[in-house]
Amino acid sequence: MRRHELTDEAWARIEPLLPVNAGPGGRWRDHRQVVNGIVWKIRTGADWRDVPERYGPWQTLYQRFRRWTADGTWDRLLACIQVHEDAAGAVDWSVTCVDSTIVRAHQHAAGARKKGRPGTKAASHAQALGRSRGGLTTKLHLACDGHGLPLAFVLTAGNVNDCTRLIEVVQAITVARPGPGRPRTRPGHLIADKGYSTHIIRAYLRSRRIPHTIPERGDQLAARARRGHRRCGFDPALYRRRNLIERCFNQFKQWRGIATRYDKLATHYRAAITIASLIMWLNQEPQNTP
Repeated sequence: MRRHELTDEAWARIEPLLPVNAGPGGRWRDHRQVVNGIVWKIRTGADWRDVPERYGPWQTLYQRFRRWTADGTWDRLLACIQVHEDAAGAVDWSVTCVDSTIVRAHQHAAGARKKGRPGTKAASHAQALGRSRGGLTTKLHLACDGHGLPLAFVLTAGNVNDCTRLIEVVQAITVARPGPGRPRTRPGHLIADKGYSTHIIRAYLRSRRIPHTIPERGDQLAARARRGHRRCGFDPALYRRRNLIERCFNQFKQWRGIATRYDKLATHYRAAITIASLIMWLNQEPQNTP
Protein backbone atom coordinates (compact mmCIF):
# COMPACT_ATOMS: atom_id res chain seq x y z
CA MET A 1 0.00 0.00 0.00
CA ARG A 2 1.39 3.38 -1.04
CA ARG A 3 1.11 6.68 0.76
CA HIS A 4 -2.37 8.31 0.71
CA GLU A 5 -4.03 5.05 -0.36
CA LEU A 6 -6.89 3.32 1.43
CA THR A 7 -6.01 0.52 3.81
CA ASP A 8 -7.45 -2.95 3.28
CA GLU A 9 -9.74 -2.46 6.27
CA ALA A 10 -11.04 0.87 5.00
CA TRP A 11 -11.60 -0.49 1.51
CA ALA A 12 -13.49 -3.51 2.82
CA ARG A 13 -15.96 -1.14 4.49
CA ILE A 14 -16.80 1.01 1.46
CA GLU A 15 -16.47 -1.51 -1.39
CA PRO A 16 -19.98 -2.99 -0.91
CA LEU A 17 -21.44 0.53 -1.00
CA LEU A 18 -20.05 1.49 -4.41
CA PRO A 19 -22.07 1.27 -7.66
CA VAL A 20 -21.76 -2.08 -9.43
CA ASN A 21 -23.34 -1.20 -12.79
CA ALA A 22 -21.39 1.01 -15.14
CA GLY A 23 -24.41 1.51 -17.37
CA PRO A 24 -24.61 0.83 -21.09
CA GLY A 25 -21.39 0.82 -23.03
CA GLY A 26 -18.69 -0.75 -20.89
CA ARG A 27 -17.24 -1.90 -17.57
CA TRP A 28 -15.92 0.05 -14.64
CA ARG A 29 -12.18 0.36 -14.24
CA ASP A 30 -11.18 -1.12 -10.87
CA HIS A 31 -12.93 0.97 -8.22
CA ARG A 32 -10.10 0.78 -5.70
CA GLN A 33 -7.53 1.98 -8.21
CA VAL A 34 -9.70 4.94 -9.20
CA VAL A 35 -10.68 5.92 -5.64
CA ASN A 36 -7.02 5.82 -4.58
CA GLY A 37 -6.19 8.08 -7.51
CA ILE A 38 -8.90 10.56 -6.54
CA VAL A 39 -7.72 10.58 -2.91
CA TRP A 40 -4.12 11.12 -4.09
CA LYS A 41 -5.20 14.05 -6.21
CA ILE A 42 -7.06 15.78 -3.36
CA ARG A 43 -4.31 14.99 -0.85
CA THR A 44 -1.59 16.55 -2.99
CA GLY A 45 -3.59 19.29 -4.68
CA ALA A 46 -2.12 18.32 -8.06
CA ASP A 47 -3.82 18.76 -11.42
CA TRP A 48 -5.85 15.87 -12.76
CA ARG A 49 -3.35 15.49 -15.60
CA ASP A 50 -0.53 14.97 -13.07
CA VAL A 51 -2.06 11.97 -11.29
CA PRO A 52 0.42 9.04 -11.55
CA GLU A 53 -0.24 6.50 -14.31
CA ARG A 54 -0.54 3.69 -11.76
CA TYR A 55 -4.05 4.96 -11.01
CA GLY A 56 -5.13 4.80 -14.63
CA PRO A 57 -5.96 7.53 -17.17
CA TRP A 58 -6.64 10.88 -15.53
CA GLN A 59 -9.75 11.28 -17.70
CA THR A 60 -11.24 8.16 -16.07
CA LEU A 61 -10.54 9.49 -12.59
CA TYR A 62 -12.05 12.88 -13.34
CA GLN A 63 -15.16 11.44 -15.00
CA ARG A 64 -15.70 9.03 -12.11
CA PHE A 65 -15.23 11.83 -9.58
CA ARG A 66 -17.64 14.08 -11.47
CA ARG A 67 -20.25 11.35 -11.97
CA TRP A 68 -20.23 10.25 -8.33
CA THR A 69 -20.41 13.89 -7.26
CA ALA A 70 -23.49 14.46 -9.40
CA ASP A 71 -25.34 11.31 -8.30
CA GLY A 72 -24.51 11.74 -4.60
CA THR A 73 -22.32 8.64 -4.23
CA TRP A 74 -19.77 10.41 -2.01
CA ASP A 75 -22.53 11.74 0.25
CA ARG A 76 -24.07 8.27 0.56
CA LEU A 77 -20.72 6.72 1.45
CA LEU A 78 -20.15 9.24 4.24
CA ALA A 79 -23.72 8.86 5.51
CA CYS A 80 -23.46 5.06 5.61
CA ILE A 81 -20.16 5.13 7.51
CA GLN A 82 -21.58 7.62 10.03
CA VAL A 83 -24.62 5.38 10.56
CA HIS A 84 -22.36 2.39 11.19
CA GLU A 85 -20.14 4.34 13.60
CA ASP A 86 -23.13 5.71 15.48
CA ALA A 87 -24.60 2.21 15.85
CA ALA A 88 -21.24 1.05 17.24
CA GLY A 89 -21.18 3.91 19.75
CA ALA A 90 -18.20 5.62 18.09
CA VAL A 91 -19.96 8.98 17.63
CA ASP A 92 -19.59 11.21 20.69
CA TRP A 93 -22.82 13.20 20.94
CA SER A 94 -21.94 14.64 24.35
CA VAL A 95 -20.60 17.81 22.71
CA THR A 96 -20.79 19.26 19.22
CA CYS A 97 -18.44 22.09 18.27
CA VAL A 98 -19.26 24.58 15.52
CA ASP A 99 -16.88 27.04 13.86
CA SER A 100 -15.67 28.16 10.46
CA THR A 101 -12.39 28.55 8.63
CA ILE A 102 -11.30 30.59 5.63
CA VAL A 103 -9.89 28.81 2.58
CA ARG A 104 -7.88 30.77 0.05
CA ALA A 105 -9.12 30.21 -3.50
CA HIS A 106 -6.58 29.86 -6.29
CA GLN A 107 -7.05 32.11 -9.30
CA HIS A 108 -8.05 29.04 -11.33
CA ALA A 109 -11.07 28.59 -9.04
CA ALA A 110 -12.71 31.69 -10.48
CA GLY A 111 -14.62 31.87 -13.75
CA ALA A 112 -17.37 29.26 -13.38
CA ARG A 113 -20.67 30.50 -14.75
CA LYS A 114 -23.87 30.07 -12.78
CA LYS A 115 -26.76 32.47 -12.12
CA GLY A 116 -25.11 35.48 -13.62
CA ARG A 117 -22.38 36.62 -15.96
CA PRO A 118 -18.88 35.34 -15.15
CA GLY A 119 -17.11 37.67 -12.73
CA THR A 120 -20.30 39.13 -11.23
CA LYS A 121 -21.12 39.00 -7.53
CA ALA A 122 -24.11 36.69 -8.12
CA ALA A 123 -21.98 34.17 -10.03
CA SER A 124 -19.23 34.22 -7.40
CA HIS A 125 -21.55 33.67 -4.44
CA ALA A 126 -23.31 30.83 -6.28
CA GLN A 127 -19.94 29.06 -6.34
CA ALA A 128 -19.16 29.90 -2.68
CA LEU A 129 -16.55 32.50 -3.60
CA GLY A 130 -16.23 35.89 -1.98
CA ARG A 131 -13.71 38.69 -2.26
CA SER A 132 -12.11 40.00 0.89
CA ARG A 133 -8.82 41.61 1.86
CA GLY A 134 -6.94 38.40 1.06
CA GLY A 135 -8.55 37.97 -2.36
CA LEU A 136 -11.00 35.26 -3.37
CA THR A 137 -11.91 33.00 -0.47
CA THR A 138 -14.35 30.28 0.52
CA LYS A 139 -15.58 29.72 4.07
CA LEU A 140 -16.08 26.24 5.49
CA HIS A 141 -18.67 26.12 8.30
CA LEU A 142 -18.25 22.86 10.20
CA ALA A 143 -19.76 20.88 13.05
CA CYS A 144 -17.76 18.07 14.68
CA ASP A 145 -18.51 15.54 17.40
CA GLY A 146 -16.76 15.00 20.72
CA HIS A 147 -13.94 13.08 19.02
CA GLY A 148 -13.23 15.90 16.55
CA LEU A 149 -14.77 14.08 13.58
CA PRO A 150 -16.91 15.99 11.05
CA LEU A 151 -20.68 15.64 11.33
CA ALA A 152 -21.87 18.25 8.83
CA PHE A 153 -20.58 21.27 6.93
CA VAL A 154 -21.78 24.16 4.79
CA LEU A 155 -19.87 26.17 2.18
CA THR A 156 -20.32 29.89 1.67
CA ALA A 157 -18.43 32.81 0.21
CA GLY A 158 -15.50 33.87 2.36
CA ASN A 159 -17.06 37.23 3.29
CA VAL A 160 -20.19 35.68 4.87
CA ASN A 161 -20.54 36.22 8.61
CA ASP A 162 -20.14 33.09 10.76
CA CYS A 163 -23.26 33.58 12.87
CA THR A 164 -25.55 33.67 9.84
CA ARG A 165 -24.86 30.01 9.09
CA LEU A 166 -24.88 28.30 12.48
CA ILE A 167 -28.54 27.32 12.25
CA GLU A 168 -27.96 25.90 8.77
CA VAL A 169 -25.00 23.84 9.99
CA VAL A 170 -26.94 22.47 12.97
CA GLN A 171 -29.86 21.58 10.71
CA ALA A 172 -27.46 19.73 8.41
CA ILE A 173 -26.52 17.28 11.21
CA THR A 174 -28.43 14.13 10.30
CA VAL A 175 -27.25 10.65 11.23
CA ALA A 176 -29.79 7.98 10.37
CA ARG A 177 -30.54 4.93 12.49
CA PRO A 178 -29.55 1.48 11.21
CA GLY A 179 -33.12 0.31 11.84
CA PRO A 180 -36.47 2.02 12.36
CA GLY A 181 -36.57 5.40 14.04
CA ARG A 182 -35.93 9.00 13.23
CA PRO A 183 -32.35 10.11 12.48
CA ARG A 184 -30.23 11.73 15.18
CA THR A 185 -30.25 15.46 14.54
CA ARG A 186 -29.86 17.15 17.94
CA PRO A 187 -26.47 17.62 19.60
CA GLY A 188 -26.16 16.82 23.28
CA HIS A 189 -24.37 20.12 23.97
CA LEU A 190 -23.23 22.76 21.48
CA ILE A 191 -20.02 24.76 21.89
CA ALA A 192 -19.14 27.82 19.80
CA ASP A 193 -17.07 30.98 20.22
CA LYS A 194 -18.37 34.47 20.96
CA GLY A 195 -18.83 35.21 17.26
CA TYR A 196 -22.02 33.13 17.51
CA SER A 197 -23.38 35.00 20.53
CA THR A 198 -26.58 36.45 19.08
CA HIS A 199 -30.17 36.57 20.31
CA ILE A 200 -31.41 34.67 17.26
CA ILE A 201 -28.99 31.79 17.76
CA ARG A 202 -29.65 31.45 21.48
CA ALA A 203 -33.41 31.56 20.90
CA TYR A 204 -33.15 28.87 18.22
CA LEU A 205 -31.07 26.59 20.43
CA ARG A 206 -33.49 27.04 23.33
CA SER A 207 -36.44 26.26 21.06
CA ARG A 208 -34.80 22.93 20.15
CA ARG A 209 -33.76 22.30 23.76
CA ILE A 210 -30.06 22.18 22.85
CA PRO A 211 -27.81 23.12 25.81
CA HIS A 212 -25.02 25.41 24.66
CA THR A 213 -21.85 27.07 25.85
CA ILE A 214 -21.26 30.31 23.96
CA PRO A 215 -19.37 33.18 25.66
CA GLU A 216 -20.90 36.64 25.44
CA ARG A 217 -19.13 39.56 23.82
CA GLY A 218 -17.95 42.48 25.92
CA ASP A 219 -20.64 44.85 24.63
CA GLN A 220 -23.34 42.29 25.48
CA LEU A 221 -22.02 41.89 29.01
CA ALA A 222 -21.98 45.69 29.47
CA ALA A 223 -25.55 45.99 28.18
CA ARG A 224 -26.76 43.29 30.56
CA ALA A 225 -25.03 45.02 33.47
CA ARG A 226 -26.73 48.35 32.61
CA ARG A 227 -30.15 46.68 32.50
CA GLY A 228 -29.49 44.74 35.69
CA HIS A 229 -29.83 41.38 33.97
CA ARG A 230 -27.71 38.39 34.88
CA ARG A 231 -25.24 37.05 32.34
CA CYS A 232 -25.81 33.82 30.40
CA GLY A 233 -24.53 30.64 31.98
CA PHE A 234 -20.99 29.77 30.95
CA ASP A 235 -18.80 26.79 31.87
CA PRO A 236 -15.08 27.54 31.21
CA ALA A 237 -14.06 23.91 31.72
CA LEU A 238 -16.53 22.73 29.10
CA TYR A 239 -15.59 25.54 26.73
CA ARG A 240 -12.02 24.24 26.63
CA ARG A 241 -13.29 21.34 24.52
CA ARG A 242 -13.81 23.80 21.67
CA ASN A 243 -10.27 22.96 20.59
CA LEU A 244 -11.82 19.82 19.02
CA ILE A 245 -13.05 21.88 16.07
CA GLU A 246 -9.62 23.45 15.61
CA ARG A 247 -8.00 20.01 15.51
CA CYS A 248 -10.61 18.91 12.98
CA PHE A 249 -9.79 21.91 10.77
CA ASN A 250 -6.11 21.03 11.12
CA GLN A 251 -6.82 17.57 9.68
CA PHE A 252 -8.66 19.10 6.74
CA LYS A 253 -5.83 21.55 6.04
CA GLN A 254 -3.42 18.62 5.68
CA TRP A 255 -5.21 17.93 2.39
CA ARG A 256 -3.60 20.40 -0.01
CA GLY A 257 -6.57 20.24 -2.37
CA ILE A 258 -8.74 21.49 0.50
CA ALA A 259 -6.32 23.90 2.21
CA THR A 260 -6.30 25.79 -1.10
CA ARG A 261 -9.35 25.66 -3.32
CA TYR A 262 -8.55 24.89 -6.96
CA ASP A 263 -12.03 23.74 -8.06
CA LYS A 264 -14.18 26.13 -10.05
CA LEU A 265 -17.42 24.46 -9.01
CA ALA A 266 -18.58 24.54 -5.40
CA THR A 267 -20.09 21.07 -5.89
CA HIS A 268 -16.65 19.64 -6.74
CA TYR A 269 -14.98 21.35 -3.79
CA ARG A 270 -17.77 20.13 -1.52
CA ALA A 271 -17.22 16.59 -2.84
CA ALA A 272 -13.51 16.87 -2.00
CA ILE A 273 -14.37 17.83 1.60
CA THR A 274 -16.85 14.94 1.75
CA ILE A 275 -14.14 12.50 0.62
CA ALA A 276 -11.73 13.87 3.22
CA SER A 277 -14.43 13.52 5.90
CA LEU A 278 -15.02 9.93 4.79
CA ILE A 279 -11.32 9.08 5.10
CA MET A 280 -11.19 10.69 8.54
CA TRP A 281 -14.06 8.50 9.73
CA LEU A 282 -12.52 5.38 8.19
CA ASN A 283 -9.11 6.04 9.73
CA GLN A 284 -10.26 7.01 13.22
CA GLU A 285 -8.65 5.14 16.06
CA PRO A 286 -10.91 2.89 18.18
CA GLN A 287 -12.30 4.73 21.17
CA ASN A 288 -12.15 3.26 24.67
CA THR A 289 -15.66 2.58 25.91
CA PRO A 290 -16.43 2.10 29.60
